[in-house]
Amino acid sequence: MAEELFNDPRLAPLYDPLEDERPDLDAYLAIAGGLGARSVLDIGCGTGVFALLLAGRGAEVVGVDPAAASLDVARAKPGAERVTWLHGDATDLPPLACDLATMTGNVAQAITDPGVWRATLAGAYGALRPGGHLVFETRDPARRAWEGWNRADTHRVVELPGVGRLETWCELTEVAGPLVSFRGCYAFADGRTLTSDSTLRFRGRDEVADDLAAHGFTVREVRDAPDRPGKEFVFVAQRPGE
Repeated sequence: MAEELFNDPRLAPLYDPLEDERPDLDAYLAIAGGLGARSVLDIGCGTGVFALLLAGRGAEVVGVDPAAASLDVARAKPGAERVTWLHGDATDLPPLACDLATMTGNVAQAITDPGVWRATLAGAYGALRPGGHLVFETRDPARRAWEGWNRADTHRVVELPGVGRLETWCELTEVAGPLVSFRGCYAFADGRTLTSDSTLRFRGRDEVADDLAAHGFTVREVRDAPDRPGKEFVFVAQRPGE
């Protein structure tokens, strides 16, 4: 189930202007270029920012996401016709043979159910050609990122075109083992306040490596995230070639 921020038609259009700086995507573009990826599956493509960057560089791109409102935003963007947009997730894909599959941002951690996580890895494996790569990031649980998810540390006020003054902040709601839940709050100038509840699963490096191996992947590299050094693992895994 997609969270409200991505699936509420009132909130989904806010994602891009609120996250206008995405330095993490530069690293993914560099990886795609280094691997010579000509066809890419963007799992959890959201509003299509990364998918459109890839398509603008000539890649054949399939973007899949369970949030219909986010896909509506993606489909309305210039160049959207160059991407194949799918409403759903990696557990039920059409036949593909991609060079690269990606899960940017919080996508991997937002898959909290162990069964769905396993099915997602299996789906990604099946969508890759032999020799293709899966690349995604996940926060290092030891860094306890959730300790900064509070109003004092996340509060900001922005002016958005067509929206006006918007006040946003985050509230931590629960820490239950590997699951961390929080609430995004969005207060509009007209007095409305909308919220979006989210839960992320924090997996350790060895756990993720074991999951990948169990689904046939070979972990080629675990990199640091250049936009958040020392805080995340970026996994580069490969489906073995025939």
